[in-house]
Amino acid sequence: MKKQKRMTRREWLSGVSGASVGVLAAPMINLGRFRLFANSPAEYSIRAIDLVRGTTVVDMLCVLTLDFAKQDKWMADPESVTAADFQPFKESGINVIHPAIGLGGPNAYDNALKFFAMWNAFIANHDQHLMRIDSPADLARVKQSGKLGILLGLQNSDQFRTANDVDFFRALGQRVSQLTYNSRNLIGNGATERRDEGISDFGVSIIERMNKVGMAVDVSHCGDRTTLDAFEISKKPVLITHSNCRELVPGHPRLKTDEAIKKVGAAGSVIGITGVRMFVKGDEPTTIEHVLDHFDHVRKLIGPNHLGVGSDIDLYGYDSMPAELNKQLRASYKGSYGFREKIDIEGLNHPKRMYDLTEGLIRRKYSNQDIEGILGGNFKRVLSQIWSVEPAKPAPTPARD
Repeated sequence: MKKQKRMTRREWLSGVSGASVGVLAAPMINLGRFRLFANSPAEYSIRAIDLVRGTTVVDMLCVLTLDFAKQDKWMADPESVTAADFQPFKESGINVIHPAIGLGGPNAYDNALKFFAMWNAFIANHDQHLMRIDSPADLARVKQSGKLGILLGLQNSDQFRTANDVDFFRALGQRVSQLTYNSRNLIGNGATERRDEGISDFGVSIIERMNKVGMAVDVSHCGDRTTLDAFEISKKPVLITHSNCRELVPGHPRLKTDEAIKKVGAAGSVIGITGVRMFVKGDEPTTIEHVLDHFDHVRKLIGPNHLGVGSDIDLYGYDSMPAELNKQLRASYKGSYGFREKIDIEGLNHPKRMYDLTEGLIRRKYSNQDIEGILGGNFKRVLSQIWSVEPAKPAPTPARD
């Protein structure tokens, strides 16, 4: 990974003075700590600020909004979205989001077509703010562009009726596909399914085609056997875009075993850690320090080069959703999810959470290089490997008589 040039304090202060509305050019406070944002009393170290601003920050599960009615309105009428709606993302430090949702059932193909059509139209209508991420070159230039990168994917693969559909959806912009959501499909089994027989013969054909065309296999919601099978079958690294460590939350089906996490390391892949409360700790209190414990657990097992971020929220979190929508969301999952009064973690439930996470990683003695990788460098590396496609070999020249 190419080392980023570090900003001096003078360079940083100079940059802040010309920053956008909402960023406070405050005096230095408490030995190099700054109140960076006008609407927040939080202070951040120059080291944390430098790391976030010097890294292409990737959140491998982050949606535009968890207010589903607002999302529907935006997608149906892209012109209803204003520059002010994009401003929180611009100030967040996040450069790339993967706004995947779960689509399944008998109408999965049609619903997926609609999903990608709406996203492509939305990006086209807001090309001054948004940029579709299709390639390693896009990942390399998105930060400099000043736009928010949109990495299109789905949290299910029911839309693949045959292996040829993998090629079709890749042509529409899909670059990541989670094999299953929480339940069983024709490919394999989800995390909350009653039994897990692993990946089917059909699933093998889908993974092989995804490898061939350069689409990332994601197993975040897959059952244990299906997860391990994917690593065995795939010839390219398999992603866990957003999950945590079951060793720290014993018995939770949505989390990954140490055996699966070790497969991530062996494949040279990445697991994105989430701040969803019941995936972090089984009881209260649950804090940002417990989220950092999951980073530490993976670091101990396979090293920091295999860590990333998959927040699994929008910028504000589930607890800020309209109450009725929050109630409906909770009711759509099995009891094994273990919802409690709150779903989010204080400190990671706001638009500037990447700065708070970075401060936490600094407290846990991660190096600058480690933190750059966690914030986005590691996912950039592995996605570039997965998306590589070997050129077609020319047909042999027929022999002449």
